[in-house]
Amino acid sequence: MFSKTCEYAIRAIIYIYNKSNLCDCKVGIKEIATEIQSPEHFTAKILQVLSRQEIVSSVKGPNGGFYMSSAQGQIKLLDIVRAIDGPRVFMGCALGLSQCDESRPCPIHTEYKPIRDKMLTMLTNTNVESLATKLEEGSVFLVK
Repeated sequence: MFSKTCEYAIRAIIYIYNKSNLCDCKVGIKEIATEIQSPEHFTAKILQVLSRQEIVSSVKGPNGGFYMSSAQGQIKLLDIVRAIDGPRVFMGCALGLSQCDESRPCPIHTEYKPIRDKMLTMLTNTNVESLATKLEEGSVFLVK
């Protein structure tokens, strides 16, 4: 449902918030990319976008890196998805048809619409902190 870029973005944000919360430290690109199993250069580009959107904070230099405040932990997953994939995930046709809507549905429109709506509700109601807490508790994981 999400692009690979968006998947990496969500993983990176959860990892950064968790690390910021645990040790009050900044995390470098190499560590983030390794921990979320993402190409380093690709991870850097994703985090630049998220930094411009103020979803994550960064400091340049030898002691620099990425970090998140407790306030940024309240950011909803929806904000991350919109920053990376835009609104198409919640409005587009599952088959990519340009004319799919209620009056002229594609073959899976009726089945897909409630799933898309449920996904939107989950993303709207889930914040970064809640997912990082699950990660810290060990009830979820970020890598294979």
